[in-house]
Amino acid sequence: MLPQSLGVNYMRILEDIRVLDLTQFWFGPYCTMMLADMGAEVIRIEPPWGSVDRMADAYLVGGSSYTFHQLNLNKKGMTLNLKTEEGLAVFKELVPTADIVVQNFRPGTMERLGLGYDVLKELNPKIIYAALSGFGQTGPYTARPSFAPIAEAMSGHSRLTGDEVDINGPPIEMAQAVGDLAPGLYAAMSIIAAVRHRDRVGEGQVIDVAQLDVMTSLNMAITGYNLSGMLLHEIKDKYPMGRGFGGLFKTLDGRYIRLAIFSPRLIDDLREYMDVEEVTEELIKEKVIGMERDEAMKYFTAARVPVAPVYNVDEVVMDPHLIERNMFTTVDHKNAGPVKVVNFPVKFSKTPAYVKTAAPVIGQHNEEILKNILGYDDNKITALKKDNAISE
Repeated sequence: MLPQSLGVNYMRILEDIRVLDLTQFWFGPYCTMMLADMGAEVIRIEPPWGSVDRMADAYLVGGSSYTFHQLNLNKKGMTLNLKTEEGLAVFKELVPTADIVVQNFRPGTMERLGLGYDVLKELNPKIIYAALSGFGQTGPYTARPSFAPIAEAMSGHSRLTGDEVDINGPPIEMAQAVGDLAPGLYAAMSIIAAVRHRDRVGEGQVIDVAQLDVMTSLNMAITGYNLSGMLLHEIKDKYPMGRGFGGLFKTLDGRYIRLAIFSPRLIDDLREYMDVEEVTEELIKEKVIGMERDEAMKYFTAARVPVAPVYNVDEVVMDPHLIERNMFTTVDHKNAGPVKVVNFPVKFSKTPAYVKTAAPVIGQHNEEILKNILGYDDNKITALKKDNAISE
């Protein structure tokens, strides 16, 4: 939805940028969706039979999974069979009109298709080429396939998450594919930085984003180990002071709150509020178990310490703070009708990003792109359909 205060001449930050999006699953589509939210014209290109992530879940609405609906907002949908001469030729015609190409195939796939960076650069010297993968374009693991949990496991996060429960127990996987979403954020940030460089210097470049690299960079325990020679749980055991306390506390109605009292000042504030000489986790546990969750929230909010209810998704979408901050919006999908989705989270004072259109159906914008960008006529488009280069 367009912010009402901006008027009809409003332009988003990336509105003059065109992206050719060859991504799939979560990692790549999340990256390109953020570019689209900030105004870029993102053309999501998939094979005529549809990308595999359209069917990523058993629950489909309007022919697509719920994750496809969320991760492909604001994009235009185009089909191209890149394994046909005709489909490949169309893509090569699009490259000179574009600013960015993003793909998350296994390393080497683009080269086998005849679309490596050397080819793209010949077609458009200023093209920014983002290659997203599990292990990167170089290194001994580069050819390995990967998904988010692989990067999470190898970067130490799964073991660390398990250690929070039981250092002698099994590792525990992170929820919601952080190993896709965090690398997607880095990819989007890096692409925008490359656009800045291109605008200053006039040259494109290759961006190599690896899930494992990003997830490793997000593991603060690595520096702790390098400095101390100890694992994180060993550091916590040997140096328990100064970290404050907190955790998940069960309430009388069987729900939970989360407290995060991680500074001496907050501990003092809570001690004074509770009128006790010392605040301990056991004391808080006894206090909370006698309250229902809403009562516990009011109590600790009044104490001015960081506290949150532990929500399930059905509660998240009803939270009044998130609603007031426009974190949810409704878009009209061609097949599914009205779809309520999560909005762009960052608030810009002058050039806000926002969700405008639903995820496209298969080939929804084929004719628009072929006619308006490449100048194709109906006969040429019909020929592409007969050659199975695009969908009907």
